[in-house]
Amino acid sequence: MTDDRSFQSLGLRNDLLSRLQQMEFTQMTPVQAAALPSALEGKDVVAQASTGSGKTAAFALACLQRLENTKFHVQSLVLCPTRELAEQVAESFRELAKHLSNTKVTTLCGGVAMGPQIGSLQHSAHVVVGTPGRVLKHLQKGTLHLHGLTALVLDEADRMLDMGFEEEIDAIFAYLPSPRQNLLFSATFPDEVAHVVKALSPYAVRIDVTESEVAPSITERWCHAPAGRDSGTRAEVLGEALKHWGGALNLVFCNTKLDCAEVSRQLGLLGFSAVALHGDMEQFERSQTLIRFANGSANVLVATDVAARGLDIDDVDAVFNFELPHQAEIYVHRIGRTARGGRKGVAISLVSDREMSRLRHLETERESGAMKLWRADSMDAPASNVTESMPEPSVYTLEINGGRKQKLRPGDILGTLTASKELSADAVGKIDILPMVSYVAIAKEHSSTAQRLINRHKIKGRQYRARGLG
Repeated sequence: MTDDRSFQSLGLRNDLLSRLQQMEFTQMTPVQAAALPSALEGKDVVAQASTGSGKTAAFALACLQRLENTKFHVQSLVLCPTRELAEQVAESFRELAKHLSNTKVTTLCGGVAMGPQIGSLQHSAHVVVGTPGRVLKHLQKGTLHLHGLTALVLDEADRMLDMGFEEEIDAIFAYLPSPRQNLLFSATFPDEVAHVVKALSPYAVRIDVTESEVAPSITERWCHAPAGRDSGTRAEVLGEALKHWGGALNLVFCNTKLDCAEVSRQLGLLGFSAVALHGDMEQFERSQTLIRFANGSANVLVATDVAARGLDIDDVDAVFNFELPHQAEIYVHRIGRTARGGRKGVAISLVSDREMSRLRHLETERESGAMKLWRADSMDAPASNVTESMPEPSVYTLEINGGRKQKLRPGDILGTLTASKELSADAVGKIDILPMVSYVAIAKEHSSTAQRLINRHKIKGRQYRARGLG
């Protein structure tokens, strides 16, 4: 492999290259530079790379390079551990394939009805991205056919196996044709992943870019707080910590879903724009919550470890542990949600007197002396490498009652908002198109204008309704 890390060096088809240039993707990340040459040659690839390393583009480009859009059958299958990651991966495929005419990408995930998915598959798809459980159900029902499959991708294989999908993955393998290309990406390689690799492709090209990745720069501290039974007072301490150390996006971890809901409520009473993410939520509530957090209209997300598995947001400024986890690896996983992509971050843990032994245990297990005491009633000035005081959200989210099923695209919504010149494109932020609903981030001072424009004007000849979520 040459030292040239430009996408121009790969021999990609022109419509992919032009799209990459339009997206301002010029230089490959380490995992892309290491994996793409072999993947584009059709070789099996097993790559170890962290979240946020650019791995999605690596396998998406390999799949799209060989895609034949005049043949209407599933050519690439991508398995992901969670619905949220599957949606993000599918959206990445759609973005990269914008210059490839008539390319259809479908997501198959649990938590939603099978019927619409079956209808979508009846009209065929070139790329299917889904979770193992739901993909297997479609295979067993005969609503998904993979006879023309040319590429299988396992994304975040370690997380899929950690979540108990080994049996489903093994069962899916029995439905796959051969020969085909196999691409597996994983942040770690425990024995379970090694077993899958052996069954899938024992002679694959092996790549590991984790050693060259820069260690995240996270300032870790802890502060004294009342015991968990006094959640209101403890939430007040958390509020002070958020004001002092928080940034634009802040993630708060609780050990139980009851605490998660209560802490979110308490923070709301304290004036924070906080939302909760826990296991009792319906899928539409979960999607709405994650979108509001990702676009910045809610700048505090309170979550349990299980509920946060699907969270893949690169711009988290600070992580707060409302309570310490019981295991060091969970603590490391929590704080690893900040300081991604070379950025700096902060991790603050609330610790009561009775939790001191747990804190010392975590420090011993991690062999780390980086955590330093600070108190909410006499806080140090923020370190120079930490985000400044937490800002108020400047974004408001509108929900529109139409999505991909109605053929809506971001450009359609943007066009409606800016056509009258009352609103400039600068006031419009991220637009998320889901199957039956869309979300638009709007500068807060222009939110009422945007809502009025959507409600009074048709989009692609059809009337939709917008409502504010805050």
